[in-house]
Amino acid sequence: MPEAGQAYTHRQIMTVLVGLLLGMFLAALDQTIVSSSIYTISNDLNGLSLQAWATTAYLITSTVSTPLYGKLSDIFGRRPLYVIAISIFLAGSIYAGFVHSMGELAFARGIQGLGAGGLMSLGLAIIGDIVPLKDRGKYQGYFMSVFGISSVLGPVVGGFFAGSSQILWLEGWRWVFLINVPIALAALVVVWIFLHLPKKEGIRQKVDYWGAASITLALVPLLIIAEQGREWGWTSGAAFLCYGLGALGIVAFILAEKMAGDSALIPLRFFKIPAFGVSALLNFIIGIGMFGAIAMLPMYLQLVAGLTPTEAGLLMITFTVGILAGSITSGQVISKTGTYRIFPILGTLILAVSALAMGLLLGVDTSLLVPGGIAIAFGLGLGFCMQPLTLSMQFAVPPKDMGVATSTATFFRSMGGTVGTAVFISMLFSTAQDKIATLLGDAMKNPSYAGMFKDPAIVQNPDNKGFLDFIKNAQSGGSSNLNDTSWLHDANKDLTQPIRDGFAQSIDLVMLSAAILVAVAFLVTFFLPKKKITDPKEAAAAQEEAAVAL
Repeated sequence: MPEAGQAYTHRQIMTVLVGLLLGMFLAALDQTIVSSSIYTISNDLNGLSLQAWATTAYLITSTVSTPLYGKLSDIFGRRPLYVIAISIFLAGSIYAGFVHSMGELAFARGIQGLGAGGLMSLGLAIIGDIVPLKDRGKYQGYFMSVFGISSVLGPVVGGFFAGSSQILWLEGWRWVFLINVPIALAALVVVWIFLHLPKKEGIRQKVDYWGAASITLALVPLLIIAEQGREWGWTSGAAFLCYGLGALGIVAFILAEKMAGDSALIPLRFFKIPAFGVSALLNFIIGIGMFGAIAMLPMYLQLVAGLTPTEAGLLMITFTVGILAGSITSGQVISKTGTYRIFPILGTLILAVSALAMGLLLGVDTSLLVPGGIAIAFGLGLGFCMQPLTLSMQFAVPPKDMGVATSTATFFRSMGGTVGTAVFISMLFSTAQDKIATLLGDAMKNPSYAGMFKDPAIVQNPDNKGFLDFIKNAQSGGSSNLNDTSWLHDANKDLTQPIRDGFAQSIDLVMLSAAILVAVAFLVTFFLPKKKITDPKEAAAAQEEAAVAL
């Protein structure tokens, strides 16, 4: 390993990169791996009503801890913070694999999230430390590729483990968490042995405890209502309590950051730098539109096209193809030319067109080639956006604040993704309820459709029981429950046509809304500064501009 001040060779960078990529793989995988297995887990632990908290706990702790890791790593160094992040994640994974209740699982997932907050952001910051600015693009492209692969593999792997009754004397679902142990240990060994960064020197900054406390007060209630709002009701008393606490926390955070100055968790003066402020805004908007939209594609594949969760996950591998192509292409071009602004412009345009295509083209009888192609385009657009925007924020601030810049990029993208997923899924089910009721009413007026309910072969078929119970509940004046639609896969396709068509129309509405939002992001990209990151003179000028703004 190189001494302080010496450059890393390509081989040394790739060795360290293996450990960092394993960490990114873990954090991204655990965002999605539980989604296809949580029903099995909650049933086994007798806690079906608490299942959402296993996801919410991970989301809260990972999001809240992300900016804290960035600031602390700028003060105390990346390596010790990264080792701490892996260790915390490892401990949480082991605990999660041996829990005996849903309450314990939610707590263990919270511990995992505390580690994941560092894994998601510190890897990119470490690459920024050991790789020259002009070459970061091609190395950081690997992170975006791993992020895409692990996000798509999550539901597939989770479904496989949940579907296995026992693996090595343990219930299959426990391996959803225990599979992290060997990967985390490998990452820990590689980073411990091969990553040696110069020690931080100079004046020690204070830790912004007030900033950390206030951002926690702001985010926790807002993330809780984002995840639980559809169940509680967006205008319920609990919802307004969360809104109020979140607003109070935001005001407190702004005041705390102003008082903290250079020691702030996220220095507010950074947002005066055009590249930083515009990139942060883009990360948030793209997070809302992109991740919310991507949540809709598996919904369409399962609710409308009738695929199983595993089949839907396998088809989403096309998304990985797109993100691989986008990340590698943008990384190589940025490394050779220093031009990065064109990629967010192209990326947001592709995302907007893809969302529009999904809103206009997807229906009950659409060929699977269409969503497969849209997934490739989504991945390509995301690959063109995520990495260049992170580079833009790193380039905008002094080197000593790179950890803050990188974690801020991850933070805004994560927040946007949370908001987008919550809002779009809520929009999907609220509009689907009315559309399905209308379509069922129209279908019942058709003698051939109504006649199917008198056919003994259809009525007595156990595969149709879930649908028939749904109809009886709706006709008796009860609220038709769309939270459990597992019967859609096996029920008679002619019977469930109104249900699937209702979901298809609702998904179209959501995607058209996403297209409008991402189109706004496309317009915002033109405010990115026209600068190249490979020109030493321009790099120096950018650093001077940042210093003046601060």
